[in-house]
Amino acid sequence: MMRRKKRLAHASHGSTLEGLDLLVYILFSVFYMELILRFNTSEKFISIGLLYSLLFSLSLSAGVYLIATLFRDKARNFITSFALIALGLLFSSQLIYFKFFKTFYTVYSAGNGATVMEFMNDIVNQVVRNIPWLIAIFLPAVAYAVFFRTKISSYRMSGVERALIAVLILIPHVLALGGIYIGDKEQNSAYDVYFKTNYPIASVDNLGLFTTMRLDLKRTIFGFDPVIDVPIVEVPAKENEPGPTGPTTPTPTEEPVKPVEYNVMDINFDELIAGAGSDTVKKMHQYFSTLEPTAKNDYTGMFEGYNLILITAEGFSKYAVDKDVTPTLYKMQTEGFNFTNFYNPIWGVSTSDGEYVATTSLIPKSGVWSYYKSGSIYMPFGMGNMMSQYGYSTRAYHNHTYTYYKRNISHPNMGYDYKGVGNGLDVRKTWPESDIEMMEKTVDDFINDEKFHTYYMTVSGHMMYTFDGNFIAAKNKSLVENLPYNSSGKAYMATQIELDRAMEYLLERLEEAGVADKTLIAISADHYPYGLEEKDLNNLAGHTVEKNFELYESSFILYAKGMKPETIDRPVSSLDIIPTINNLMGNEYDSRLLMGIDAFSDTPPLVIFSNRSFISDKGRYNSTTKVFTPNDGVTVEEDYRKNISALIDRKFTYSALILDTDYYAKVLK
Repeated sequence: MMRRKKRLAHASHGSTLEGLDLLVYILFSVFYMELILRFNTSEKFISIGLLYSLLFSLSLSAGVYLIATLFRDKARNFITSFALIALGLLFSSQLIYFKFFKTFYTVYSAGNGATVMEFMNDIVNQVVRNIPWLIAIFLPAVAYAVFFRTKISSYRMSGVERALIAVLILIPHVLALGGIYIGDKEQNSAYDVYFKTNYPIASVDNLGLFTTMRLDLKRTIFGFDPVIDVPIVEVPAKENEPGPTGPTTPTPTEEPVKPVEYNVMDINFDELIAGAGSDTVKKMHQYFSTLEPTAKNDYTGMFEGYNLILITAEGFSKYAVDKDVTPTLYKMQTEGFNFTNFYNPIWGVSTSDGEYVATTSLIPKSGVWSYYKSGSIYMPFGMGNMMSQYGYSTRAYHNHTYTYYKRNISHPNMGYDYKGVGNGLDVRKTWPESDIEMMEKTVDDFINDEKFHTYYMTVSGHMMYTFDGNFIAAKNKSLVENLPYNSSGKAYMATQIELDRAMEYLLERLEEAGVADKTLIAISADHYPYGLEEKDLNNLAGHTVEKNFELYESSFILYAKGMKPETIDRPVSSLDIIPTINNLMGNEYDSRLLMGIDAFSDTPPLVIFSNRSFISDKGRYNSTTKVFTPNDGVTVEEDYRKNISALIDRKFTYSALILDTDYYAKVLK
């Protein structure tokens, strides 16, 4: 009995912080997981973000340690093991998600995770590919359970010692925040992603995964409005050119100035500002009223009265256009508008965001499914809603599950009679499904309409690009066996052959119906083929692909039979598709309320990437390296780059606010 009392006395009054061995182990485990994720996902492993990640990891570890030491023996071991396993699941799932979608999932996306389960075979494939990394992530939990749980101290802490640990939670957190406050405040900096914006890739790079998820959870629960502190300034009209209100009055010695018409609608912003119901909406009215609209041009109305077929093609890219392998796509690109400088940036929610950008000319809001969220607001510039005003029948099709990404909510709201697999489109259940079969099952729906607009979201080009797990790739395997690519590259091209054959069938049917020369067809991708590994993309390109700009260089097909072929060298992106088509078709729209630019206008081009890099007519800015490179022979003003970056910040912010405030309804209803 005396020995037992002595042991208890020693356990209660041992040396200060005798149990620090457990704290050190938890810290090692957390930071070790951060390092593994960072190694696999960050372009710049060594940066100030590594220090912030360590400091935040120390705070987290001290918190877990403090909770665990409230208990002893089995209970303490259970809590510690549970924390290590939970963290392992978080880090491993984010690693696989990033390998799959090239971004990190948010709390919002996790809540809709059942959608991803449809791609279980592809997910398993990624898990198999990354087994060594997954084992490494769970190693601390396994090691603790097997080797260390009986060796690490179960020392009982005093109240004073608990207070010291509480301080240990605060000190590294305060140090990290202090560094963030006095450090860089540019786009994608630690300051920017901690306090102002929501960009998961930059946040993980600057703050670590756990802090990113903590901030995301807080913002999901309590709401978050990105901070924009750039003052709104009125954009002056171009020199010697009329402003948006109309042409200038010529002097008697000048030749009459040809009136300039703008792509604007009759919106009384002064009246809207006076009657705005909130400061946010008032600021939006003020902002949009200062923007210079794009002018109508020689291409305005070029295809007025034409039918319109708009296609977002899964995994389509410039590599998919080949004279011999995909002759129909090649014909459409070379005999239509040939965009040689087109980019298709990737956004936060992969396919859904890529589709959203290409069909709305809005930048997706980070952290949510923007297309799904748009299903509850007024979307007058959705092409279904737009074309129905002019007497067109409007239909949309997707040859995969009709509810995927909740398209059954977003697409009808865009003005379409929408069919997918499960609500009217009956195609063979393969993975992926056939684009040709989708065309065969749907063209008769609209081909005889007086005027039609049809939208397709294809799926045949979906990853994984293998011959044993991809039905379409296996189907077309014999057609790619002699291509000079590796196995993955051949499988990718095999999936694009299905799209090419679908386009061949579509053109034949349009020709038979006598409307081929009165139908405009637009094809762009949802994203680059990120199912290909880096080595596979390099193999397709024939060289090492530059990751910040070239990786997103793509093909945009804009074609009508009999048109005069034309090459467009101007920088253009998927954000520009909707204003470009509206201008070509002579539709009434307001260019100030869209984030893209008509590709045929004289407004300077601007290609925006999700990390806030950009390409303009004057050069390109890499936000990762923070280097602006002017085009040959171009000299820019000292503040040019900062001014363009500020403009991009505003586009991100106000695009999200259009979604949040149902802004179009306030302006146009």
